[in-house]
Amino acid sequence: MDQSQYGTLRFEYPADGVLEVVIDNPETLNSVGIEGHRELTYVWRDIDADPDVRAVLLRGEGRAFSAGGDFTLIERVIEDAAFANRIFREAKDLVYNVMDCSKPIVSAINGPAVGAGLAAALVADIPIAGRSARILDGHVKLGVAAGDHAVIIWPLLVGMAKAKYYLLTNEPLDGEEAERIGLVAKVVDDDELYPTALAIAAELAQGSATAIRWTKQALNLWLKTAAPAFEASAAFEFLGFRGRDAQEGLAALKERRAPRFVDE
Repeated sequence: MDQSQYGTLRFEYPADGVLEVVIDNPETLNSVGIEGHRELTYVWRDIDADPDVRAVLLRGEGRAFSAGGDFTLIERVIEDAAFANRIFREAKDLVYNVMDCSKPIVSAINGPAVGAGLAAALVADIPIAGRSARILDGHVKLGVAAGDHAVIIWPLLVGMAKAKYYLLTNEPLDGEEAERIGLVAKVVDDDELYPTALAIAAELAQGSATAIRWTKQALNLWLKTAAPAFEASAAFEFLGFRGRDAQEGLAALKERRAPRFVDE
């Protein structure tokens, strides 16, 4: 893969056959900007086509996995319909591309994990969380429907009652609670997160590529049965960006206050 085309992601090779994909914007807790959103969406196609990669480890640099979409990206989605159409397409492609990547993906979730970064982390095949991880969907607090990944995967992982509770209330989860309800595969102490995730990725890289690929493909058919609901949720999310609640939600985030939503 041509790594020179990526400016917001960093790549390492920490073990034989393992590609480490690092969301590398620690100054803003690895928030995802306009180009970062595109890169995180389409890097999986390049990884899929790279014969030297047998497994992937996805993580964030520094003390966060990803703080979600940055304010510039959200503002443009609200103000620019043509740009919103691009991000709408990318939001769907991100989920499908992670699912369709033939290489097994392990995510190491530390600190805040929100938005597009969280989508990649939870759609990954084996999400591992540190105990102090702070997982938050965040859409309803912004004033838009829970699009991205939530509707396609949360009900299957944690059940409908828990999915509705966390997605409607936007209550954050730490790593222990995320493991308890089944949202992540494993929780470990923060200082054990990276070595644990790397060890799992290295083990996968040494396994039968075809057996692992086809098992992943078969299991992900469960997710694809929810594709109509996922497509609807993404559409509802971007419909919400056209309304006043999204503007108020963004203003509240910027001003660090509670939003004052009004009925449309």
